Amino acid sequence: MAAPEISDLKRRMEGAIEAFRKELSGLRTGRASAALLEPVMVEAYGSKMHLKEVASVSVPEPRMISVQVWDRGMTKAVEKAIRDSGLGLNPQAEGQTIRVPIPDLSHERRQELVKVANKYAEQARVAVRNVRRDGMDMLKKAEKASEISQDEHKTEAEKVQTLTDQYIKQVDDALSGKEKEIMQV
Repeated sequence: MAAPEISDLKRRMEGAIEAFRKELSGLRTGRASAALLEPVMVEAYGSKMHLKEVASVSVPEPRMISVQVWDRGMTKAVEKAIRDSGLGLNPQAEGQTIRVPIPDLSHERRQELVKVANKYAEQARVAVRNVRRDGMDMLKKAEKASEISQDEHKTEAEKVQTLTDQYIKQVDDALSGKEKEIMQV
């Protein structure tokens, strides 16, 4: 086993950042967006599934999201998942269609959205740190197997740490921008 490829670690960290940015884009500031419900997980058929795997999501009006559940028996589970998602939404079921009105952005609602954004940011930081840990573990194994020297280990470990710091900064910058966007009155 050789030392980890920096390009591989970079690709994995980039994936974590991309997922984070996608989650942030779903946090709309007062406008309905289908992406808002993407992180919602539904208890369906004995396992947790993404909402988009059991229903279609559309935005018929600027302040309303419509969720068309494919299986009538799943309507209650989908409604519960949206309500319990921590997004501060109050869905209303009408047959197989669930209407999700987007509340006005009161100061409290804005603070809730900032908390959700912070939660997403922490998940992204953890994902980046997990990639760093994997890289460091691979370096230790490579040194133990005498595939790289102690000096090479130290040099590569510094590269991995620098890369990690860059991606953590990207998370913090994206979070800061989103917080400003959310808190604008």
